Amino acid sequence: MNRVVTSEVLNQLKCKFKGNVVGNEPLSKHTTLRVGGAATIFAIADSLEELRLLLQTSTDFELPYFIIGKGSNLLVSDRGFPGIVVVLGKDFKGISVDGSHIRAGAGVSLQVLVQKALENGLKGLAFAIGIPGSLGGALALNAGAHGHAIGDVVKSVTVYTSDCELKALGGLELSFGYRSSSLPSQGVIVEAVLRLEKGDTNLIRAEMERYFRKRKRTQPLKLPNVGSIFKNPPGLSAGKLIEEAGCKGLRMGDAQVSLKHANFIVNLGNASAHDVYSLMRRVQEEVFRVKGILLETEVTLVGDFE
Repeated sequence: MNRVVTSEVLNQLKCKFKGNVVGNEPLSKHTTLRVGGAATIFAIADSLEELRLLLQTSTDFELPYFIIGKGSNLLVSDRGFPGIVVVLGKDFKGISVDGSHIRAGAGVSLQVLVQKALENGLKGLAFAIGIPGSLGGALALNAGAHGHAIGDVVKSVTVYTSDCELKALGGLELSFGYRSSSLPSQGVIVEAVLRLEKGDTNLIRAEMERYFRKRKRTQPLKLPNVGSIFKNPPGLSAGKLIEEAGCKGLRMGDAQVSLKHANFIVNLGNASAHDVYSLMRRVQEEVFRVKGILLETEVTLVGDFE
């Protein structure tokens, strides 16, 4: 998008939009890997009306849009994103408990959700302790760990459709697979109801602590990363395959295959998205050459990498 159009879009949004909207915002500030170029437009939608305005602007100017949560599980191109990046703000961070159900906005962080479940003696979310994402992002990719996933506890999801309507989805309208769901094609996720179970608070806390200790012991939490880079092939561990292919510690620029867990790529300080992307492809090639298995990418690529 040229500067004239960018300026026109920004001016129109600033006239109508009460929330924060800026141009040329570095996405490296908003991703857990701390890499990536700028978004042409970056906006925080604090209400459904502001979300509607941003999506309408996207349509009017034929600009792509992208909803960013906590910036985990994303690799943004060094060239940035030539469209509108939207953060779900204030009105999408509500959370309430009714019996064994939690209703939460898509902008709620998983860590807030996990603690809310603990406070109310509800079990079923302990697996998510330490996962650095928002509820919306977790639902879109069916985030999970320790043999559990968010899709296991979903009762219903509300999306904002391309026709600017709220639509509640449940039952057969929802499908979840391994690190995937039917939701991204159905609209912008704005809220969900989770069906949990009553449990013993002490046992839930103990389970959370056990999972967190394992995460801390096995994952490179002290260095910027995106989480798992590749999906586990059926019955196999992507990390083990990468290690057996001799890629543990492999480095391109300041991007390195973690010495702690081979299915993680860490930013040692000044890595670029190109470094990370090139390292991912090199790992794929080596695993295929040594093990005959093509690893499927789990991380979401945003922008142009070719």
